[in-house]
Amino acid sequence: MAISPHHLLPLLLLAAAAASAGANNLVGELESLRSRSPSGVIHLTDTSVTRFLSSSTRPYSVLVFFDATSLHSKSDLHLPQLRREFALLSAAFEANNPASSDLFFADIEFSESQHSFSQFGVNSLPHVRLIRPEHSRLADSEQMDQSHFSRLADSMVEFVEARTGLEVGPITRPPLVSRNQIILLVIMFLASIPFGIKRILQGDTLLHDRRVWMAGALFVYFFSVSGGMYGIIRHTPMFITDRADPNKLVFFYQGSGMQLGAEGFAVGSLYTLVGLMIAVVTHLLVKVESLQTQRFAMVAVMIIGWWAVRKVIFLDNWKTGYSIHTFWPSSWR
Repeated sequence: MAISPHHLLPLLLLAAAAASAGANNLVGELESLRSRSPSGVIHLTDTSVTRFLSSSTRPYSVLVFFDATSLHSKSDLHLPQLRREFALLSAAFEANNPASSDLFFADIEFSESQHSFSQFGVNSLPHVRLIRPEHSRLADSEQMDQSHFSRLADSMVEFVEARTGLEVGPITRPPLVSRNQIILLVIMFLASIPFGIKRILQGDTLLHDRRVWMAGALFVYFFSVSGGMYGIIRHTPMFITDRADPNKLVFFYQGSGMQLGAEGFAVGSLYTLVGLMIAVVTHLLVKVESLQTQRFAMVAVMIIGWWAVRKVIFLDNWKTGYSIHTFWPSSWR
């Protein structure tokens, strides 16, 4: 039986109202689940993934962190640390957007939701996906690139803001030292003041030992040339996992956009080695009376120095593409 045009419009309005009511119910449930979580991260299972992410009337986006507790012992994956950073990301967004229902944060655990892992096509960790309203299939959702894990929550912010157009807000990290620990440290410091004054007056402290100052100078030099401060500011990891082979670790990242901690320490060690050899030549070798020993030591220093400088130049060329060319003075040509 044909439907009268006069009856078609009310039916369409009724269907739209039902779809809108269903979407509002989903948003209300997600907001309720988010309010129960300290960080705002909603824990999903296969059932809740089907309900909240497979719905065709989904007016919100969901950023999902895929986790596996059985792999937390693998230090190279950094899953516990990345999960904590993901929670900080969620808390920052909720603090900056308290009434927003445009984006939710969730996690899925492998042992509980293997079917969901299969639906998303997740076969390696760490793994984060953004499901937007226009994604009709879970497999079509957008995966966060491994480079966005390099600076932890700070680089995750860039991914979320670029893909959703929403402002996450500043990442607020918990203090390293609690209030009770600070009080205990202050008490210990005050109690040690009389003993410290006595040692200073006697000239018997570490500050009076030149070996401590020498070790401190070497540490500052190594820390500077190895990019230690860059690593602290950028929260760069020591190494990352290879995207092509999750069982393989990457210690040297090709490209000038990022530097791993391991490659910084490697180059810093080469710089420190050359600096130490120059210090030995200028302060110790000149006091050696044997001319043969001096010559042998100078040859060894030149060979090792040439090797160290060559390694630094090779790594710089491999990483940035810039080459260093030798040249002769024009008067020698």
